[in-house]
Amino acid sequence: MSGVVEKKVNLKGKDLLTLADFSKEEILYLLDFALELKQQQKRGEKHLLLEGKTLGMIFAKSSTRTRISFEAGMNQLGGKAMFLNQSDMQMGRGESIADTAKVLARYLDAIMIRTFEHEIVEELAEHADIPIINGLTDDFHPCQALADLLTIYEEKGTFAGKKLVYVGDGNNVAHSLMIAASKVGLDCAIATPKNYEPSAKVIEMVEQFTKESGSQLLLTNDPIEAVKDADVIYTDVWTSMGWESENEQRLKDFAAFQVNQELVKHAKSDYSFLHCLPAHRGEEVTADIIDGPNSVVFDEAENRLHAQKAVLASLL
Repeated sequence: MSGVVEKKVNLKGKDLLTLADFSKEEILYLLDFALELKQQQKRGEKHLLLEGKTLGMIFAKSSTRTRISFEAGMNQLGGKAMFLNQSDMQMGRGESIADTAKVLARYLDAIMIRTFEHEIVEELAEHADIPIINGLTDDFHPCQALADLLTIYEEKGTFAGKKLVYVGDGNNVAHSLMIAASKVGLDCAIATPKNYEPSAKVIEMVEQFTKESGSQLLLTNDPIEAVKDADVIYTDVWTSMGWESENEQRLKDFAAFQVNQELVKHAKSDYSFLHCLPAHRGEEVTADIIDGPNSVVFDEAENRLHAQKAVLASLL
């Protein structure tokens, strides 16, 4: 990536449901665009690319980073963002997703939705003729993965020959990281306890992407094996939203998967630590790691803003 936005990639009107639908060139374009928008923001230069545009933001799950970064991003791009609580909408009282999609598409220029079942996002996209952006589902978190790639690129300067290690639950974050890494040629290792592995469907998909990009994928139940020679170590909470009833069992099952000083000594000395946040200090990661010199979690959180601005400006 050059840091200079090239206009040869046209994403106007495309949905962002999962990065599996994006080519390597499209992902690198978005990252390049995000870098340029970030530099403009830091220099205080206006970039009102979406004047007169309105983003509807549907939330079925609570949010800090997703809501604020999308709303701030639309403001900085000159557009407007509307917060829509799904429980306050007719969709939460029985109106079909198809009908909701057709109505909202006549009011809005794009929709970002953060919900549970991924099928809801797919159905919304099927019936709305405006861009639909997946702000998070139980299966995928593509906006987070774009911010993660942006952070890794800023820290390491390249994806080639670098190793990303995810330690924890084989959840939506893990799925999107696997897809993103395999698309751009970043080696990826996923370490999970038994019975918490990523979806077999996602694994099959990613294995195909690695054949195309030449990157490596390692799936293991041994965190030490995964972390060996890591350039980047990533973790997430052990109990995601919607799985709270399993919390007590998960604390037991994931006990050996904590990112701590003992584990990270197997990584490269200049490894970077990432976490999508919110973090449960003392559970999936110790405070001395997340607050330590290798941690870039707040740079990563900031990059949600810049990556999503690139997505919004490109799709609109």
